[in-house]
Amino acid sequence: MASSFYRSSRDSNSYWTPKQNKQFETAIAVYDKDTPDRWQKVAAAVGEKSAEEVRRHYEILVEDLMYIESGRIPIPDYESPTGS
Repeated sequence: MASSFYRSSRDSNSYWTPKQNKQFETAIAVYDKDTPDRWQKVAAAVGEKSAEEVRRHYEILVEDLMYIESGRIPIPDYESPTGS
């Protein structure tokens, strides 16, 4: 089964740049689930994305984490840098 991230990344309307992803990650750390108008604030921090787009991006992230934590998607085997 393909991850939801892979499914969403194939949709050109939901493309997120690395910069937007970083802005999104920072914003969801600042604006937690109890923040009024959370998705509007996250969208404003990201720019060029609507509140609905950032909310959906968050749902996809949570779904992907669930798949990883359940073992349905293996954690990549990253090599350590030489000398570490």
